[in-house]
Amino acid sequence: MNKVNDLGEQFHREDLDAVLSDGHELASHTFSHISCRSVSAATFLEDVQKGRQAIEELTGRPDSGNFAFPFGDFTLNAKRLVGAAAVSCRSTWKGFNGPSVDLNLLRANSLYGGREECALVRKLILDNERKKSWLIFYSHDVQDTPSRFGCAPALLEFAVSCALQTSTLILTVAEVVASLTHLPDNSPIARAIFPQDRGEGLLLERSRGTNQE
Repeated sequence: MNKVNDLGEQFHREDLDAVLSDGHELASHTFSHISCRSVSAATFLEDVQKGRQAIEELTGRPDSGNFAFPFGDFTLNAKRLVGAAAVSCRSTWKGFNGPSVDLNLLRANSLYGGREECALVRKLILDNERKKSWLIFYSHDVQDTPSRFGCAPALLEFAVSCALQTSTLILTVAEVVASLTHLPDNSPIARAIFPQDRGEGLLLERSRGTNQE
């Protein structure tokens, strides 16, 4: 926060207040943005907890309980340890979530670049609708000249517009996961079946369909 690095200017406190007031979800991504493959499991878990604590101290409210692995890196041990305390964990493993969903390792797709990526985004959204699955998009920043991990406003606007032209529902990860609470504790599907999405402040989505109440 309030810093500039090789990816450009980072967010400011007023940006954080704005997204929270607009109803976006605030989730955890560790405190130091370290890979779980570069440190011990204990050190990684400590940094995860430190990140969640920092969010609460800064905003006066706990994070959503959802988590994104830095760099998309994960190990089975990190997945087990973080998943035990998190509501969900997201990777950068491409694909769709469903018909069974592992909430300890959600699949997600990058939303990087500009209009040149519109065809790919549209295909993902239409495939998601056809599969009746849960599609998650993620991005680092949204600006006219995005970083290599960000997207231009035009691409984000296209993704939202395209999703709205289908039967897709657009919700936050927290809203999706909350709708799963009706599942029995002994559900055989790694905590799974879905609903919908808008969020991480980024755009996540899921289409109407099977396994939905």
